[in-house]
Amino acid sequence: MSPKIIILIVGVILTLIAILGSRKSSSGSRLFATKLAVPLGIVGLLMMIYGSYSSDLVNYTSQIEQVSIGKKLKIDGPVTNVKVVSPIDKDSVDCRILSMGVYPEAHNKDIWVLIRPSDDRYYPQSDHTNTSYKRDGEWQVVTRFGGDKGEAYDLIVFEANSSASKFFSSTIEKWKADDNYPGLKRNEIPAGASEIERIVVYSKKNCRGVF
Repeated sequence: MSPKIIILIVGVILTLIAILGSRKSSSGSRLFATKLAVPLGIVGLLMMIYGSYSSDLVNYTSQIEQVSIGKKLKIDGPVTNVKVVSPIDKDSVDCRILSMGVYPEAHNKDIWVLIRPSDDRYYPQSDHTNTSYKRDGEWQVVTRFGGDKGEAYDLIVFEANSSASKFFSSTIEKWKADDNYPGLKRNEIPAGASEIERIVVYSKKNCRGVF
């Protein structure tokens, strides 16, 4: 459970305590004096507001609306391997984009996009489905950039077996729960994930603190 969700829960508890504690009992007495109940209620409300507006409960919908699409690569002829269609190599991108590509008809592995910024760590990208969404020969996944304006990123496409895919998914879930995203070292990427393609993109604006 992330610290922001804990703050939200504590805020709800404090608010309820303040409300219940300020009510008169049948004997006419109150559990808490008004001088104590009012500050408790205010602190609880502030914690609820902060916890909800800084957590995924509110941010998820607003972030969906901010996804942009970069330049697209034109694909001619039959698709014989997994490939990135957007963004293109050396493209400048927004903080949150939709990475898209194609895959051949017989392809049956999961597709993952990992980005490697200047800290030399690898960050698996996902939306609510975790793996890239695949359908009718096309795949896509929400991709986030959190660095400085002009920072270079390797955008790397992996195909993964079920074991590697499970590792990436559980890693993302743990990072979200801890509200901490340390990235993976190269030797931490499981053997069941094979690099297919790598391009370089640059952040179009300052994206620090956006997510």
